[in-house]
Amino acid sequence: MRPLIDHYDLILLDVDGVLVLGQQPIPGAAETVTAIRAKGVPLRFITNSPRRRPGETAEMLRKAGIGATADEVLTPTSIAAAALAQRLPSSAAVLVVGPEALRDEVAAVGLKPVSSADDRPQAVVQGFDPTTSWPILAEAALTLQRPETLWLATNLDETWPSERGPVPGNGAFIAALTAATGREPDLSVGKPEPTLFQQQAKALDARRPLVAGDRLDTDIEGGCRAGFDTLLVLTGVTTPDMLADSDVRPTYIGESITHLLADPAASTDAARR
Repeated sequence: MRPLIDHYDLILLDVDGVLVLGQQPIPGAAETVTAIRAKGVPLRFITNSPRRRPGETAEMLRKAGIGATADEVLTPTSIAAAALAQRLPSSAAVLVVGPEALRDEVAAVGLKPVSSADDRPQAVVQGFDPTTSWPILAEAALTLQRPETLWLATNLDETWPSERGPVPGNGAFIAALTAATGREPDLSVGKPEPTLFQQQAKALDARRPLVAGDRLDTDIEGGCRAGFDTLLVLTGVTTPDMLADSDVRPTYIGESITHLLADPAASTDAARR
């Protein structure tokens, strides 16, 4: 039988929990990416994390033995900045709760990244940063007390897969602000929103893309919403018990990303159980 990758003309890979845990490669990830390239199938690395710029993510993957280039990496930061630019006047102040990469994107679209509610920001943009502290969350809470303030999230992932297991993600920090303000974000641009998936499929004229990820609520749901087949891997956040309790159903289930090299019939049977 032909391997699963032979049935698709674009592979859209999540990063954390699929290829790496922290900065450690998941067994078989490097070999699988090499096999995809050997088949001539284009691939893209699509992450919900705004912590690294595309070039930094590519460098991290290369250090883990996984070949990647900056132009193959897609993050939600540029989409978040573009969404803010569409909704705010030029030079408007935006309070950034997140990494420098997110601040840079906000500045690049002609907005002013700030860190204090005293600057009267017209929006709060929030992305995952493991160094997020109480002071910046307090400034965001004060800013969000003004009901006219726009609140945009890069993603809503409650957890982030680390080498030691799941830890609080962007959604957990958002929950803290929701508890303090009684509000929820007005907009989230990362997965499960299908935008990044659909943009890449269109750009590469792909007819049969496959989305591979470790999260039902982002990767798999986003792939389903884009109308693409999906592969859920069990090396990250999702457990078999979580799968049994979810209404989101992947096309395939695999123990790891190496299932891309396996017989698709076996993976399909697993998804039906």
